[in-house]
Amino acid sequence: MATATPTVVKNVCPLDCPDTCRMVVTVRNGVATDLRGDREHPFTRGFLCQKMARYLDRVYSPDRLTHPLRRVGPKGPGRGRFERIGWDEALDLIADRFRAIAESPDGPEAILPYSYYGTMGKLQAESLDRRFFHRLGASMLDRTICASAGGVGYEYTMGTGRLGADPMAVVDCSLIINWGSNTANTNSHLWSLMIEARKRHGASIITIDPYTSPTARRSDWHLQPRPGTDAALALGLMHVIWRDGLQDQDYLDRGTVGAELLRDRVLKEYAPDRVSAITGVPASSIEELARRYATEHPSLIRLNYGLQRHGGGGMAVRTISCLPAIVGAWRHRGGGVLLSTSGTYGLNSPALTRPDLSPPGTRSVNMNRLGEALLGELDGPPVRALYVYNCNPAAVAPDQAKVIRGLSRADLFTVVHELFPTDTVDYADIVLPATSQLEHEDLHTSYGHHFVMHNPRAIAPVGESRSNAEVFRALAARLGFEPKLFPDDDTLMRQALDGGPALAGISLERLKAEGSIRLNLPEDYRPFADGVFPTPSGKCELYSDRMKAAGLDPLPTYIPPHEDPITKPDLAAKYPLQLLSPPRPQFLNSTFANSASHLKAAGGPTIELAAEDASSRGLSDGDWAEVFNDRGRFVARVALTGAVRPGTAASTGIYWSRLSPGGSGVNATTSAALTDMGGGATFFDNLVEVRKLDGPPPASPCES
Repeated sequence: MATATPTVVKNVCPLDCPDTCRMVVTVRNGVATDLRGDREHPFTRGFLCQKMARYLDRVYSPDRLTHPLRRVGPKGPGRGRFERIGWDEALDLIADRFRAIAESPDGPEAILPYSYYGTMGKLQAESLDRRFFHRLGASMLDRTICASAGGVGYEYTMGTGRLGADPMAVVDCSLIINWGSNTANTNSHLWSLMIEARKRHGASIITIDPYTSPTARRSDWHLQPRPGTDAALALGLMHVIWRDGLQDQDYLDRGTVGAELLRDRVLKEYAPDRVSAITGVPASSIEELARRYATEHPSLIRLNYGLQRHGGGGMAVRTISCLPAIVGAWRHRGGGVLLSTSGTYGLNSPALTRPDLSPPGTRSVNMNRLGEALLGELDGPPVRALYVYNCNPAAVAPDQAKVIRGLSRADLFTVVHELFPTDTVDYADIVLPATSQLEHEDLHTSYGHHFVMHNPRAIAPVGESRSNAEVFRALAARLGFEPKLFPDDDTLMRQALDGGPALAGISLERLKAEGSIRLNLPEDYRPFADGVFPTPSGKCELYSDRMKAAGLDPLPTYIPPHEDPITKPDLAAKYPLQLLSPPRPQFLNSTFANSASHLKAAGGPTIELAAEDASSRGLSDGDWAEVFNDRGRFVARVALTGAVRPGTAASTGIYWSRLSPGGSGVNATTSAALTDMGGGATFFDNLVEVRKLDGPPPASPCES
């Protein structure tokens, strides 16, 4: 039989990553045979990260879930037993259980959706799913696990948490600061532009990070503060800038409120010697960085989400985001701060999610407190049903042991819609097979560039896989919900594109024809060059009346982590190491952590220690060790990489517990405590101890 002529489809990477890459997929006889970065896309520029370069292995993995399953055995890893069922039976079981719970005395709030951004597509991540649960009257989920603290802190200062410098303009910068950002791995296309700036005109790249990441190693200068002390460092920079008269007084006068109050605070309270004692950064380095930042323009601070994951994380982002206004960095092309670009789009999100369908007063559950919710420790009715999609909470949620106890409840009805048998699937009652990005249509924005993109379906669904949108339409029909609330994909995309001025002229027809379109923004995009901000005052709010009204300090300040060795000496006496858990370059959260090729490249779980911390505990490189605190434990090999300072440890991940020795991961030790604002997660606010493991490590649950 003759081979059909291959077709080429332009898809979009679905990962929770700022790059949102355009992919070129070759399809032959209905099978995707090649996938690579789009050379014609201005931001992707022809390359993909190591995670996505082998995405077709994921699409066609023999481990994929390909048909619905029903539990017939006990819950838990290595013990679960499932039988194959049809889609109609699976959907009927879910609808019947949801209906019964909604009509019971506990009401529909006893049903909890749980999702995050396993896909960033607007249709599959936040459209009919939200409409369905809003219409049902289920408990709402406060999706705060990643970026909420920094978003709120930035918004108090700037008026929006999602506007910043143009990523494409970083090539014009002379000074680039990656602050809490492992840009080389987690924002690799922006990193390539930073390298281009260095090649073009000798731009300096500086990284501020308690962990010696690949970005730090490849930078011109690495400053390594103690975890959770970034706000103190920023305040120390301000002290030097104002003390030495290096501020841009004209910009401060025109574009800010509260400058004199902030100046008084930093000059009185944050001298370099005191800041050095807090952060561990030498006072001479604080002095030098302040002078360089104030005088070398254009300058960009690339903020990322890791530095906000501690008790004072929101204030840390707020404090750092004040710096560009103090030195006038917003005047220059490429200058300022980049946290996210997502607010530039003006997408009509309420039209997609329809929050108006949710009954007034419906409770909201913070996703970081899933364990407490499942164990009945929160206000409101008990959670009797859990619907999980686009997420693997058994691996990624904090306080893992409590989450697992909740998921293990025999009376909890759990549905998981997934591509693979994850840790969470081990506790499901009904398992639904999900489509990959090549098997469904979607609409994408970005939080790292300014292009809106269309993802067409490239291949037929593998097995019996169905998309989120398809499943929620089917469940809505079974529950008798109004069909007009659950329209086709084209209608949803048109509703989303009916938004702000940046989307003017970007119709669905044009988007499908062109695939990727830059927003209607000036070529020389400098959002705050004129000193006008979308705040109540119309200026950058160094002093915030809104924060004062909320009971927060209205001026930037330093808030120590919840579990800080200096402020919590009794706790530190038991657990003296500050544990960081940054991403493993081969994974994105827990995505790809079951892939043989990605696991081979990543190696097994490690605990990185400073040499003196290892020696004092009788540990050598390669030893198996137990990392523990009052919340839980996990097992990993000691790695003396030189990446952490004494008193700090790091365990990169996230590994699946079912594939890990001992059956738990780093989140067995992390806390469900929340940040100072935004209800964010505190993954990097975690004191632990490490001891040598007696004997070989326990087998993983899948081996036992």
